[in-house]
Amino acid sequence: LNRITIIALILLCVWHFTALHFAHGDVSYTIAEEMKRGSVIGNIGKDLGLQISDLASRKARIDTDTNDKRYCDINLGSGDLIVTDRIDRESLCAKKAACPLKMELILENPLELQRVTVHVQDVNDNAPEFSDDVISFEISESAVKGAKFLLAEARDADIGQNAVQSYKLQNNKHFSINVNTEVSGRKYSELVLVRELDREEEREIKLVLTALDGGAPQRSGTAVVHVTVLDANDNAPVFSQEIYKASLPENSPLDTLVVRVSATDADEGPNGEVIYTFDHMSDDHVSHFTLDDKTGEIKVIGPIDYETGNSIELRVRAKDGPGLTSYCTVNIEITDVNDNPPVISLKSLSNPVPENAPPGTEVGIINVQDRDSEKNRQVHYNAVQGYSLQQNDYFKLNVKSKGAGRKYSELVLEKELDREEKKEVILLLTALDGGSPQRSGTVVIHVTVLDANDNAPVFSQAVYKASLPENSPLDTVVLTVTAADADEGVNGEVIYGFDHVSDENQMFSLHPKTGEVKVAGAIDYEKESKYEMQISAKDGLGLASHASVLVEIIDVNDNPPVIYLKSLSNPVPENAPPGTEVEVGIINVQDRDSEKNRQVRCSIQQNVPFKLVPSIKNYYSLVTTGQLDRELVSDYNITISATDEGSPPLSSSKTVQLSVADINDNPPVFEEQSYSAYVSENNKPGSTLCSVSARDPDWRQNGTVIYSLLPAEVNGASVSSYLSVNGDTGVIHAVRSFDYEQLRSFKVHVMARDNGSPPLSSNVTVSVFVSDVNDNSPQILYPAPEGSSFMTELVPKAAHGGSLVSKVIAVDADSGQNAWLSYQIVRSTDPGLFTIGVHSGEIRTQRDISESDSMKQNLIVAVKDNGQPSLSATCAMYLLISDNLAEVPELKDISYDDKNSKLTSYLIIALVCVSTFFLTFIIIVLGVRFCRRRKPRLLFDGAVAIPGAYLPPNYADVDGTGTLRSSYNYDAYLTTGSRTSDFKFVSSYNDNTLPADQTLKKSPSEFADVFGSCDSSPEVGKSVLFSALTLWR
Repeated sequence: LNRITIIALILLCVWHFTALHFAHGDVSYTIAEEMKRGSVIGNIGKDLGLQISDLASRKARIDTDTNDKRYCDINLGSGDLIVTDRIDRESLCAKKAACPLKMELILENPLELQRVTVHVQDVNDNAPEFSDDVISFEISESAVKGAKFLLAEARDADIGQNAVQSYKLQNNKHFSINVNTEVSGRKYSELVLVRELDREEEREIKLVLTALDGGAPQRSGTAVVHVTVLDANDNAPVFSQEIYKASLPENSPLDTLVVRVSATDADEGPNGEVIYTFDHMSDDHVSHFTLDDKTGEIKVIGPIDYETGNSIELRVRAKDGPGLTSYCTVNIEITDVNDNPPVISLKSLSNPVPENAPPGTEVGIINVQDRDSEKNRQVHYNAVQGYSLQQNDYFKLNVKSKGAGRKYSELVLEKELDREEKKEVILLLTALDGGSPQRSGTVVIHVTVLDANDNAPVFSQAVYKASLPENSPLDTVVLTVTAADADEGVNGEVIYGFDHVSDENQMFSLHPKTGEVKVAGAIDYEKESKYEMQISAKDGLGLASHASVLVEIIDVNDNPPVIYLKSLSNPVPENAPPGTEVEVGIINVQDRDSEKNRQVRCSIQQNVPFKLVPSIKNYYSLVTTGQLDRELVSDYNITISATDEGSPPLSSSKTVQLSVADINDNPPVFEEQSYSAYVSENNKPGSTLCSVSARDPDWRQNGTVIYSLLPAEVNGASVSSYLSVNGDTGVIHAVRSFDYEQLRSFKVHVMARDNGSPPLSSNVTVSVFVSDVNDNSPQILYPAPEGSSFMTELVPKAAHGGSLVSKVIAVDADSGQNAWLSYQIVRSTDPGLFTIGVHSGEIRTQRDISESDSMKQNLIVAVKDNGQPSLSATCAMYLLISDNLAEVPELKDISYDDKNSKLTSYLIIALVCVSTFFLTFIIIVLGVRFCRRRKPRLLFDGAVAIPGAYLPPNYADVDGTGTLRSSYNYDAYLTTGSRTSDFKFVSSYNDNTLPADQTLKKSPSEFADVFGSCDSSPEVGKSVLFSALTLWR
């Protein structure tokens, strides 16, 4: 009991270990063939301990070594291994006892290979089948009981118990069946003769042979056994009569038919052909009669004489082909014909006879003979009294008597003959008479033993083995089988043939006479490495034997390696880390050859950032070895080469096109570091200012650039209320109309963002410069516009020509050339007395004041800008030529029309203004002098600035108005210490001034050159410094 318990525990442990092994290693299943498609073999995911979710994520799939038809697949949703195609064990494994379907479960990330074996079990789906529907035999009727005849074997594509298990023969009186089993398990049957055949009774026999397998349900196949009974010489010819009697007149003419003997032989063919001969004939009779050996006709060939013999007895023999004989007697009675006259013979004569011889006296003896009617004599024969036969093992002699005491003998077979032991028997027969002294006669009996088909052919080997290189040319001799038959003639002629013709036998031919097995088809080791054939040797009358031929195919290196791309991560992400093995693809290399011929080396070219890493069995992993950058190289053509170890080696290659998948690793890059846009004021809303362009080298959505404005404020308002940008094109549009006088420049930030995940972006600064348009007329600051105040300038009577009398001060809200003002006197009291500076607005005397000049001088001055078209404004200047106000008439007389009543008010205002101007002038002079102590002297003493008091509130800061786009400097040519200063505009240092209606688009460097004297980083809302130098006397 303890021992049983220990054994049980050991078996349990072994089973447990095996179960663990299969669960975590190779997996094996057993199924029946012919399962329906979709049938579940087993849950391979569970058996391997894999999670269902891992099957899909790791790209689980079933693959085969040979890359042939795939019979099974895996259901990624359930992990079941299912049947996907018809599985026929017979077509896969033929007669092999084991039929494994070997496949592999491949998992990626990381690469893992699990071997899966599905053992296909046989089902009884094939019935036994004979190669021929009719199995023919030719059996001699002389065949002895117990003779065996090998039957053709039935083939069943199934194996084991489902293969042929038994044979059954139709009930009959002559044959039975004997089923034998070889050591290998192969079953074959023999036809056994249980009752002698008699062709004369039954010439042919047809029996149904049934082959049965052992499956459930049981299947069977049938064939007809057709036995042709061959004739044996077992019948001697038989005469129709034992004694033939005939009468023949003497002197019958030649060829007279005496009698026709007839013998029949129940045999056929040569055995039934009867030959007639005279058995033993005296010399006297030989010349008288002839016997036709075919027809048995006895004819006259010589003179027949009754007187010579009145009866003739002939012995006729009938013999068949092989030599069996019978005899008959022919008695010919010769009838007399009176063909001989009487013959008188004087035996004794008393001569002369006396005349006195008394009557009755015997004179002589006379003998009268006539040969026709008397018997010649009576004959007595000293006949044969006995026979003796030489002692032997096969024959004995039987002596029999016939009527009249005649004796004859028969040779009787006492022991079976065997031609293969002794081909002929020679006997000495002696006949003895009963005389004294006794006499004898002898004859030699020569018995030729004819062959009977009692020996089947015998192969020299039961199994023939040969090796054959694949791809051997047609008619290559593989081997020669030989079988010998001890019989002779037709019985010993051996014919070779394949026992059961199948597709594999079509690869070979068998010469029926010589037994040479030759190549008849394409021999391919990869399709079949071994051939097993059954060869039969059959003699002329149907006896057969069998031998097996095993042909081992030798592999030749005739198959180059085949490269299969089992998996490819295409495209591969460009952010695969350099220096780490990131699996890109799985390469499987197969070589259908064997042993050394199938050992393969794999490699790829050197100029790519990939390498092959040997993995499991004949698998390789294609991995990265360096940094990938799709923007530099977007596609790789990788050539994989495989070379086997055969002699000579064979190689193959496969090119894999691998694309690099884009990763959003590049932000958009603007074509310029910054952009400048120039727009004329009073533009239409929606007009295009400029366009920005950014390039993203990434692909598709990662390289799709979308433009937008970054949130900001311009003059306290959102930047989106000023500008908009087209998200697709980068074109910047004005949302509103700009006013140069309110906003001269501002900056916005445009963001270019790609559509990747996560998105990348970059920014660029766009500086918008509003260019001036001549939309503002000059504004006269001094003198005050009409209706505001009344101002009068006093001109000393002693003023010389060229003296500064007054100055018209005007400004233009525009800038640049639109703000360049020119002055012109359009009307005056005395046209030749005063002149005005075209650019300075200074009113000077053209000549000395004379007494004749009118005290009251009225000037109408027009101020015009330089814009296109130009705009202008006019003012009235009232001048009094007088040294003091006491000399001035009533102020109301100076005013025009209805304004004279206000002269007093105007004068008061004028005095206040002059006083204010003077005080301002004193302050400026003091300030300038103070500055000169700190800075180099730029202008001569006497340079003054226009008093700020003359500016209206919105022009309080001339420098802040920005009427010009930049500071303008002029060269002044002055006389040192002169009371009169001539200010000459020679040239501008700014050569970049453009017409106001032209938008300027310049690079930041050009922009810096133009605005070099301005703030190096102008901000939105700041003005460009405008400097003006005014000379005042």
